[in-house]
Amino acid sequence: MSARLTADFWVRAYLARLQAAHIPAYIVARGDATAGAVLVKLATLDGQARLFQRSFDLMTGARAWVVLAEGAEADVDASIARQRRSDPDLWVVEIENREGRTLLDEDGLAE
Repeated sequence: MSARLTADFWVRAYLARLQAAHIPAYIVARGDATAGAVLVKLATLDGQARLFQRSFDLMTGARAWVVLAEGAEADVDASIARQRRSDPDLWVVEIENREGRTLLDEDGLAE
């Protein structure tokens, strides 16, 4: 059984990984430091964006990042605003990468 990382610790570690890969990323909204959920927005700098959320598979116990919204960046931003209104503890990290790299598929980031 692994201990869950705090949201603050996970976000700081994720930003460090992105920085090491030379992928610009910013904290757009800070949520609850301990238990806040995290959304990751990928802006591809062409007016399009994708929003990821961590999903939990009840059958296997596995965690994975899934696309919550995608399309025009303004529409994705509207989705984020709706999520933030219903969950003020939510963290939002924004990545800017033309190639669509998020590093979310790397080992350790689903935890």
